[in-house]
Amino acid sequence: MVEPAIRLVDLRKEFGSGDQRVVAVDGIDLDIADGEFTTLLGPSGSGKTTVLRMIAGFERPTAGRVVLGGQDVTKKAPFERDVNTVFQDYALFPHMNVAQNVDYGLRVKKVPAAQRRERVAAALATVRLEGFGGRRPNQLSGGQRQRVALARALVNRPKVLLLDEPLGALDLKLREQMQVELKAIQREVGITFVFVTHDQDEALTMSDRVVVFNQGRIEQLGTPSEVYEQPASEFVAGFVGTSNLLQGAAAAQVIGQPGVWSIRPEKIRLVPDGSARAAGGERKVALDANEVATPGTVREAVYSGSASRIVVDLDAGGELVVVRPNVTTSARDAAELRGQRVTLAWRRDHVYRVADADAE
Repeated sequence: MVEPAIRLVDLRKEFGSGDQRVVAVDGIDLDIADGEFTTLLGPSGSGKTTVLRMIAGFERPTAGRVVLGGQDVTKKAPFERDVNTVFQDYALFPHMNVAQNVDYGLRVKKVPAAQRRERVAAALATVRLEGFGGRRPNQLSGGQRQRVALARALVNRPKVLLLDEPLGALDLKLREQMQVELKAIQREVGITFVFVTHDQDEALTMSDRVVVFNQGRIEQLGTPSEVYEQPASEFVAGFVGTSNLLQGAAAAQVIGQPGVWSIRPEKIRLVPDGSARAAGGERKVALDANEVATPGTVREAVYSGSASRIVVDLDAGGELVVVRPNVTTSARDAAELRGQRVTLAWRRDHVYRVADADAE
């Protein structure tokens, strides 16, 4: 049996005591495979960063174990673990140039000078910064400083690289570019990456698996498509991307079963001026055998460039939001939908129960 790169066993972390006690991580179990890009995703205070700090050794667990490559490191200091960490603020030495920053850890380990030069050059090439060795951090862009921090972590050739929201300080366009590059670098070096973020798009873009945290516990673990397409709870449906929730009488009438059901806005087909045979009457919208349909009235339609966001009040009660790509439509087309009667349709396998009826 192949040992996972990281194994967390009944891991728990409490801060404070008595009435002031806070349970930040509440007894989680998690295996991360060697070479996997795993993202710990959740809102502020959900426990994801505390878990990362316990893996790194910066926090000591209240209970449970941290096992790296089959070795229990729960009580070991950070420098005794074969992991490196990249932080959001990069923590570069301003008085050193790029090469010296990357070289620092190797000098501390007393690696011979010739090997240091070779490994620094290789690390800078990996992060696409050849020729930048002589520059100071204040001469670099935010994205370049982030890459220097990454090179400094990679040059030590750790078994595991921990990344604590490293893209959070970048602007949107650069962050999206770095998401693609970071995944490409991980694939190239083959190191296990554990990435912490509260940004759902980051998690879905880069990860092999996503671990969704909520109130110190793991709410769902799976591939990006599993977490997005098949949310395991109402929390996951609402936090990971945008989701509609159908519940109560509306769920019973539209879905045919009680409970709380999740459907993603882009999965819904909108047909203006039509009504399906939801409550009897003539069907005017052609449906596949695997589709569900329900009529409603458009309350609002917002044009946002590549897509329009349309809010529909359902005849059955409640509302659904539809996201429709603007392939052949314009802002005027979106505005003209307001007040129109429409039919909404979606495939039965695109809706998931996220809570039972008694949880409504």
